[in-house]
Amino acid sequence: MIRFSTAKYRTLLVSTVILSASTTLGCVSVGSSANDGPSAPGPDYDRLERIYQARADSARMVVSDADANFMTGMVHHHAQALVMSALATTNTSSAAIKTLTGRIINAQKDEISVMQRWLGERGRPFPEVGINASMTMDKDHSMHMPGMLSPQQIDSLTLAHDEEYDRLFLRYMIQHHNGAVTMVHELFATDGAAQDDFVFKLASDIQVDQITEVARMQKMLDELVRVSPN
Repeated sequence: MIRFSTAKYRTLLVSTVILSASTTLGCVSVGSSANDGPSAPGPDYDRLERIYQARADSARMVVSDADANFMTGMVHHHAQALVMSALATTNTSSAAIKTLTGRIINAQKDEISVMQRWLGERGRPFPEVGINASMTMDKDHSMHMPGMLSPQQIDSLTLAHDEEYDRLFLRYMIQHHNGAVTMVHELFATDGAAQDDFVFKLASDIQVDQITEVARMQKMLDELVRVSPN
């Protein structure tokens, strides 16, 4: 789940620039008297805002290919999680599974939107994710990413119901989440990658969230196996 926004960082950076300018100008006036002439003018906030915006726009266009590939790949990855989770509405009667899949859908839809916007703002193409996310996926690219389910696994999950669906969903989503964690590790291991604060924070959040959710799903799966080993 994203816990920050570009606007928040922008406000912080602009405030820092303004504070720095104000402090500098304030130091110049210390020790001055009325005879020293007119005091220095205050900071030009509009000018500082324009400078910040120009620098931000310029920096936004400098994109690491590794960062862009990670964002693109994770959109595809999350899209498959939406397909898997959406099946719960018709394929399970478990309140716990429905709660889990609802949480996954909400979190990963938000992250997909953030990643699409990040790519679009930098002039990079991004995958579109419609109502049926599987229809928009580039299978040649997506199926080779860590943790992605094969078409056969998706078919088996689609046909499963009740406890069979619950067990398959938990096993497959654990596989899927672990794949996302691997993608983050690969990003962080790539020279020059994740230097963008936004990308680093997003990838870190995905890693923590997926690891935490894997532990939760493993407990649910262990309980299902214990109660109904067949």
